Amino acid sequence: MVKVKKEKKALLVLEDGKVFEGKAFGKEGEATGEVVFNTSMMGYEEILTDPSYKGQMVTMTYPLIGNYGISTKDFESSRPWVEGFIVRERSKIFSNWRAKTSLDSFLKEYNIVGIEGVDTRALTKHIRLQGAMKGIISTQDTDVKSLTEKAKHCPGVIGQDLVKDVTSKESWWWKKEGEYKIVVVDCGVKYNILRELSLLNCKVQVVPAKTSAYEILKLKPDGVLFSNGPGDPSAVPYIVNTAKDLIGKLPIFGICLGHQILAQALGGKTYKLKFGHHGGNHPVKDLKTGKIAITVQNHGFCVDIDSLPDEVEITHINLYDNTLEGIRHRELPLFSVQFHPEASPGPHDAVYLFQEFIKLIKESR
Repeated sequence: MVKVKKEKKALLVLEDGKVFEGKAFGKEGEATGEVVFNTSMMGYEEILTDPSYKGQMVTMTYPLIGNYGISTKDFESSRPWVEGFIVRERSKIFSNWRAKTSLDSFLKEYNIVGIEGVDTRALTKHIRLQGAMKGIISTQDTDVKSLTEKAKHCPGVIGQDLVKDVTSKESWWWKKEGEYKIVVVDCGVKYNILRELSLLNCKVQVVPAKTSAYEILKLKPDGVLFSNGPGDPSAVPYIVNTAKDLIGKLPIFGICLGHQILAQALGGKTYKLKFGHHGGNHPVKDLKTGKIAITVQNHGFCVDIDSLPDEVEITHINLYDNTLEGIRHRELPLFSVQFHPEASPGPHDAVYLFQEFIKLIKESR
């Protein structure tokens, strides 16, 4: 007779006292963080390993997760960064010739608490109405009052420098050969940014977020890219200062957090969105061409359009809520976007922006 292991009960409690019951998977224990939802129908491996999710617990709105297992070839960094993982149904089996392990085993290996059986539709609607908020997943404590207090008092992401937790400890090469040398300031860079640069005949050197402008210029790059990353953009003034010192000296491209950093370096301000943009289906309009791209997004903060100086041109707008999605300096070789042109697994509508960066470098030469 086969013995079936009894599934352990788990609770997800939000800071406002809202409770969701489910079953534990991954590591048993407790995890806290800001609870957000992602509307992508696939790509959970990329989401789990995206450093931008440091400090957050991710809810997948697609109901079945884990059916194609885990393959290291799909990673966006060296390891997963989410604080917790929330799904409607975890597939008990996986079917994929590339997969090395199951989602459950993967979360256990990296000590990440998961909860399944949650009504993710109700959770998502609650976050949309009330806004993203702090929460706790527990397989140990069943006292809702106690868990609510723990959720209220966990750090969250506002005012937190989470870049320091995910950035490289030292400079390293992704690719040493190529026509154009790009220095990537690692605020939590995704591997696919590095892959896309490599495909365009770039040699790519990654440097820690605290690298100064002086040290970057000593490397003699043809261009600098400020990468995506986690947390509050106003909590990393040291990176903003680096950007200020580089502006006008060479071509610069910013992606997601990198976009927010460049906007601040140019005099702009950022603010917290109600529940952020997390998913693979956000329509963004290019104001110059009128074309609309379906984009991948992952950010809880945004640049205030009204705070930007006159020398900054708005290039892209989000058609869901008319928030800022891209800027370009009117005179200097600098542009940035809030969305992810390197989107993996997709969509790939905005990948042309890497070619725009190379074009900017050629013109600057």
